Amino acid sequence: MSRVGKVERTTRESSVYVEIDLDGTGQVEISTGVPFYDHMLTAFGVHGCFDLIVRATGDTHIDAHHSVEDIAIVLGQALREALGDKKGIRRFGDCWIPMDETLAHAAVDVSGRPYTVHRGEPEQFNSFVIGGNYPFVLNRHVFESLAFHAQIALHVRVEYGRDPHHIAEAEYKAIARALRTATEPDPRVGGVPSTKGVL
Repeated sequence: MSRVGKVERTTRESSVYVEIDLDGTGQVEISTGVPFYDHMLTAFGVHGCFDLIVRATGDTHIDAHHSVEDIAIVLGQALREALGDKKGIRRFGDCWIPMDETLAHAAVDVSGRPYTVHRGEPEQFNSFVIGGNYPFVLNRHVFESLAFHAQIALHVRVEYGRDPHHIAEAEYKAIARALRTATEPDPRVGGVPSTKGVL
């Protein structure tokens, strides 16, 4: 059964197309107009073993915010579409990612109930712009938008770190690996992994 999500969304601020195959091998094609975000979404696809296409244009001459957040919205919608009825998946997943001096953790429940907890990013980096194009503070917007539109519970925390690049990258990789586990087929589960019968 194909588990592919394809979503296109156009507003006055951006035009976004996302395609994700949950059963891919980490093949990615990413073009967002925000170089560091390209780097993060490439890591997300590769480490999640998702085949991922993201094509976006937007008003990045004003700020990266609109494009970054809109892409996260569409990625969440595509992920939700790809999950279908969620039969036979593991549902839960978590991952620790060390990246040099940084340690980050992500936990996921493909619950159908969107919720985000995001903790531990050093506050002194809230005004920092990574690579001159990606405001560090956008991490929270990305994770909240992704979780809300994918309808998953997502908990992300940074235990420690001193390099904004490493902190952001560890978070994205941890989310990717947690999602990979949570969305994988579980051979011991025949139906929907919930006592309610639906997710």
